[in-house]
Amino acid sequence: MEERLRPKNERSGADREKRLPQAEAGEKWQQELRRTLRSAEQLREVLGLSDDELRASRAAESGGFPIAVTPHYLSLVDRSDPTCPIRRQIVPSPDEAFIAESDMRDPLGEEAHQVAPELIQRYPDRALLLATDRCAVYCRFCTRSRMVGAGGGARSPAALAPAFDYLRAHPEVKDLIVSGGDPLMLKTEKLVAIVEAARAVPSIETIRIATRVPVVLPSRITHELTTALRAHHPIWIMTHFNHPRELHPAAQAACEHLADAGFPVMNHTVLLRGVNDDAGLLAQLFRGLVRIRVRPYYLLQADPVRGTSHLRTPLSRGIEIMEALQGRLSGIAMPKLIVDTPGGHGKVPVGPDYVLSRRPGATRFRTPSGVDVDYLDP
Repeated sequence: MEERLRPKNERSGADREKRLPQAEAGEKWQQELRRTLRSAEQLREVLGLSDDELRASRAAESGGFPIAVTPHYLSLVDRSDPTCPIRRQIVPSPDEAFIAESDMRDPLGEEAHQVAPELIQRYPDRALLLATDRCAVYCRFCTRSRMVGAGGGARSPAALAPAFDYLRAHPEVKDLIVSGGDPLMLKTEKLVAIVEAARAVPSIETIRIATRVPVVLPSRITHELTTALRAHHPIWIMTHFNHPRELHPAAQAACEHLADAGFPVMNHTVLLRGVNDDAGLLAQLFRGLVRIRVRPYYLLQADPVRGTSHLRTPLSRGIEIMEALQGRLSGIAMPKLIVDTPGGHGKVPVGPDYVLSRRPGATRFRTPSGVDVDYLDP
């Protein structure tokens, strides 16, 4: 299957890496990062920006939410299509200047739920650690645009020490999500130090690493990285594919390498207007993810981040999509449609209502095939 999907004469990133000396393989992702596009002029040169896009990109470069596009992710853009779904995720839009009534600077209430520096706790049994503010690619719909790319970079051990003190003092926290920014932007030894510190907290049972690197910088998923991390299992990888075009052979190889090394890989897809708000397209994405052993986990209603209303869909659109997929897509390929409620009050699942009526001892359902069926209680 993988060879069939791979362009002729092109081998996956994992295949190429096998032929590289270990040091060179480990440095390849850093070499690619040095070629990241970070300015309006660079975007204009390679993508031919419209006048409005150029003005928006210059505004982003001079103090707005920053620009960063890796060479790999740039290669996915259809340069002849101004509405390309990859382009819409990375090129600043003049619509970012519009602030809708619903827009929020911190839609998930993370600052209000910060229990220690760089540590957020919104649920009783889990917490989120912000390990860095840097990402390989800055997505225009970023939930943490208030702080991501702000220039602080990797958080030092001293900066994270109060967070681990808090975790030791609160054994009810069993699950730690390491996020940012993107923690896989850290050098391996720095990331491993954070994971080791988490493993030293007796009550932490599960570690999750939230990253978009397999999508936008798959060369980062090296043997060196997985070997260093696998000693600290169970570690789950939470990644972020939004469109079938992102299932490039190198990204597929990265995900398969993670799975082979024992890392369960789960995917969050953000529902985005003009990018993926189509049931057929999402079915293609979810099936493609399952083929490479990535579990579609959430279809996320886009958060009401300041300046992103042009990329958000009505909630009703997500419900329509889920209804179109239910019963027509394998259960292992079906994510939950989730709304992360504004203000940091937690995630809630939403979806079509299949209950037609209730009476004592019986519930009538409408099935995905359109048949009405009664379920009788015992």
